[in-house]
Amino acid sequence: MPYFNFDLVVGADFKSQGGMILENTDYAIDKADSLATELCIVRPELCSAGCAVRVTDGDSNELYRTPVELAGRG
Repeated sequence: MPYFNFDLVVGADFKSQGGMILENTDYAIDKADSLATELCIVRPELCSAGCAVRVTDGDSNELYRTPVELAGRG
């Protein structure tokens, strides 16, 4: 099973939020979406700052990026 890394993207900076072994990329995308929503709840200042959560693989290739915002917002 592949290992995925999760980063908080703030401007040009990438702040590691940890990593985990997951069955496939779809699960990593779901985790990134959940993390982005959770970050917006606990750190609401990130919602309006254009921050994002990105997923990378073991070779540091970016697979997915999602904005930090509440699900269903808009």
